[in-house]
Amino acid sequence: VQLQASGGGLVQPGGSLRLSCAASGLTFSSYAMGWFRQVPGKEREYVGAIRRSGNAYYSGSVKGRFTISRDNARSTVYLQMNYLKPEDTAVYFCAATPMSRILSVLITKDGYDYWGQGTQVTVSS
Repeated sequence: VQLQASGGGLVQPGGSLRLSCAASGLTFSSYAMGWFRQVPGKEREYVGAIRRSGNAYYSGSVKGRFTISRDNARSTVYLQMNYLKPEDTAVYFCAATPMSRILSVLITKDGYDYWGQGTQVTVSS
C-alpha cells in the first residue's frame, strides 16, 4: 500500500489549498481515509476522516473551513482547505484503514494502518 500526498505550499491567510492523496496497492473503495497534521515538537493532530460510505467528519478546529471528499475511481482522497489561518501551518498526512472502526478510533493515529509521507502547508503573509 502506498499513499502519496500532494498539493501543499505557501498560501496567504484567508486563502485556499486543495490537498490530494493518491492511493495504490489497495482496493481504495474499501478503505476509510483520514487526514492528520503535525508541527515540529507536537503530536500528530487529527484533521478529519471519511468513511467508505462517504460520510465525513472533522475536528472542531477545521469544521466549516475544510472539506474531505473521495473519488473512488481515481483512488484519491482530497482535503479542500478554505479560510486558512496561520495556525493551520503544518505537515499534512493522509492515512488509510480497511477496518470498520468507530469514530472515536478514527480520530486517533491508532485508527490507521497505512500512512503517506506528508505535504507541507504554510499559511503566512
